Amino acid sequence: MIAGLVFTGCGNNDQSSGPSTKVAPVDNTPPPSQSGNGYLGTMVKAEQQAVKTADLSSLNKAIELFNAQEERLPADLNELVTKHYMSQLPAAPVGMKLVYDAAQGKVTVAPQ
Repeated sequence: MIAGLVFTGCGNNDQSSGPSTKVAPVDNTPPPSQSGNGYLGTMVKAEQQAVKTADLSSLNKAIELFNAQEERLPADLNELVTKHYMSQLPAAPVGMKLVYDAAQGKVTVAPQ
């Protein structure tokens, strides 16, 4: 009985004895991670935007705190670090630069 199960349970029911001749279609489109479009490209762009927004938000909050405690706006962004309001300035996104308006006390990101 065990021998019967071994022989009947194994094997392919396909009766062809030659190799399969099925050919898969070729897709020449690049994956979404390389094309910059699609779901993955959108997610990468969204993450970059979120990081940029978070960095600007933390900088502007540090400027507000500096203004409240020192009763003036910082002369430049480095003063936030020297006065210990931030441990270090965040890096600007690739191809961008941080622009500080000392009169308004606001930081923006602009192309280099």
